[in-house]
Amino acid sequence: MEFKKVQITPKPGVNVICGQTHFIKTAEDLYEALMNSVPGIKFGLAFCEASQECLVRYEGNDEELIKLAQHYALEIGAGHFFIIFIKDSFPINVLPRIKQCPEVCNIFCATANPVEILCVETEQGRGVIGVIDGYKPKGIEGAEERAKRYKFLRDIGYKKGG
Repeated sequence: MEFKKVQITPKPGVNVICGQTHFIKTAEDLYEALMNSVPGIKFGLAFCEASQECLVRYEGNDEELIKLAQHYALEIGAGHFFIIFIKDSFPINVLPRIKQCPEVCNIFCATANPVEILCVETEQGRGVIGVIDGYKPKGIEGAEERAKRYKFLRDIGYKKGG
């Protein structure tokens, strides 16, 4: 067995969602799920087909994000792995629809943080064995950090009131 780590560092304003799925219609179904979730969302997605032609299938509406998804899907190369890059939206806005796709088995991460995708390769193929999302904690929030968190969520419209 060989182990491989693939580093993904999303640009500011871009989030990445990685997961596992199981069927060729994933690319089109994820496209529809994203388009129906958030008006004006920009995205690119790619899916690693794990049988027959074993191609990286892709969809999207933003060429730069499509190319990113294609690049990382091919580099990771794990069977039935999918990757989505989004902007003008947050994962919280699209994850329910993504999870409702009948083909989706697992979500590994949904983040704007740097991510390390950990893969293992055998004679048969490659699989994702884990994801490192961001950094380890530096401590426990205090009253000031807690107040900042409350304010931030209200400032961006995810919570109401004080």
